[in-house]
Amino acid sequence: MTNSTSTTGRTVIEDAVVEKVAGIAAREVPGVYAIGGGAARAIGAVRDAIGQRDHGQGISVEVGEHQVAADVVIVAEYPVPLQRLADDVRSSIARALEQIVGMAVAEVNVTVQDVHMPEDDADETESRVS
Repeated sequence: MTNSTSTTGRTVIEDAVVEKVAGIAAREVPGVYAIGGGAARAIGAVRDAIGQRDHGQGISVEVGEHQVAADVVIVAEYPVPLQRLADDVRSSIARALEQIVGMAVAEVNVTVQDVHMPEDDADETESRVS
């Protein structure tokens, strides 16, 4: 949680808000198929189905007095270059945290946990029986 005090009052930004901002920024990067590990994606699919998407899924943050650090787990689209994708995700999250949350970013760690193959979607829709 980040706090700031001015002459007219105090502002508190909860960690969940910082995670949400980072999650939205990561999802905006072309080549990101999904955010979060397997279990988080499964829970996220259930939440999406009932209309309660968790934009902070797959993101963890550590918020200090003046800086924030973030960790994100992503699934990449095949054949996106993974190093470039990780750099783009890192830049998008850092820019969003600096502009929207107003804090300096100490680091953004990106873990590419899986690669999504386009034919994976086709397998889900094909019937195995006639």
